Amino acid sequence: MIIGIPKEVCGDERRVALTPAGAYALARSAHSVIVQADAGAGSGFSSEAYSQAGATIAFSAEEVFARSDLLVKVLPPSVEESGWLPEERFLFSTLHLGVADPKVHEILKRRRTIAAGFELIEDADGNLPVVTAMSEIAGMLLPQIAGRFLETTSGGRGVMLGGIAGIPASNVVIIGAGTVGSTAARSFLGVGANVTIMDGDLKRLRDLETSLAKMVNTVLATPYNIERYVTSADVLVGAVLIHGRKTPHVVTAAMVRRMRPGSVILDISIDQGGCVETSRPTSLSDPVFSLHGVTHYCVPNIPSSVARTASHALNNVLLSFVETIADEGATAFRDSPTLRRGVYLYSGHCTHEGLAKLMNWEHSNIDALAV
Repeated sequence: MIIGIPKEVCGDERRVALTPAGAYALARSAHSVIVQADAGAGSGFSSEAYSQAGATIAFSAEEVFARSDLLVKVLPPSVEESGWLPEERFLFSTLHLGVADPKVHEILKRRRTIAAGFELIEDADGNLPVVTAMSEIAGMLLPQIAGRFLETTSGGRGVMLGGIAGIPASNVVIIGAGTVGSTAARSFLGVGANVTIMDGDLKRLRDLETSLAKMVNTVLATPYNIERYVTSADVLVGAVLIHGRKTPHVVTAAMVRRMRPGSVILDISIDQGGCVETSRPTSLSDPVFSLHGVTHYCVPNIPSSVARTASHALNNVLLSFVETIADEGATAFRDSPTLRRGVYLYSGHCTHEGLAKLMNWEHSNIDALAV
């Protein structure tokens, strides 16, 4: 099979889905890899490194799309890129349901693409391997991001996360105790912040409290409690994820208006629509906006700010799935229990309930479709 790795067209997306190490592994398995020139440049991987790993270098995205049986990329394809994809090919990328472009999915559906989303694949234990890897990176980055925008020179409250002797630490409220939320909690504790984490799952809160030796405050995420704690936050982290669905707005505009001027919101759920009503997607080059006196940071691809680390992490998780698809073809999307959970389009049919609802399409059960 021919595996294609195009360069991401979004200027702020510097990650690449497969590193030269991944290309080497695929080439050793008698598959062909075609990489667009400079596809890995943003992560520090040269075209020469891919070539030495056994990949063929293409000088245009159109060539990569036209020649590949399987396209592997970080972001969903753009409308223009979708037009380059021949019929009945395979696509492995993110879906980003909350910011999905209907035109892209209409094109992919017409072209009978078999498409799976990174963030949707799930193992038998309910773990989301790609989401977990990227969430760990994002969670570790959040204190340095929050600290920067709390500074006076950034229009923030002019406070330190950890405080100093005689001056209390900043209040950090995290909604969502999943991977990104729990990683963020550990990271904020590491700089001395006063951390409160909220979730609707008491067992998850209990486990987190135990693992952090009761150094974090845990609160059940009821509407009453969210309203109470949000207004006292110097930093609010929205880390709500409902697998395969758009994220509900658990923080209302009225709550944001009651927050202190110069406080910071980090809405990490933004690629699924955001969990704060006042949020809208921003970018790494233009990461914030101010509304009601509150700084909003709503970047959907935070790990791209450490692109080399993030690309290695993506490669480590994705390579085994790419090898399975390359070896087995279309049957892999149904026979792999983990991979099949990520399939949202299958040869002209929509197999993901969330996308079907968004597009007003009929939902098809993948088991009822012929390979």
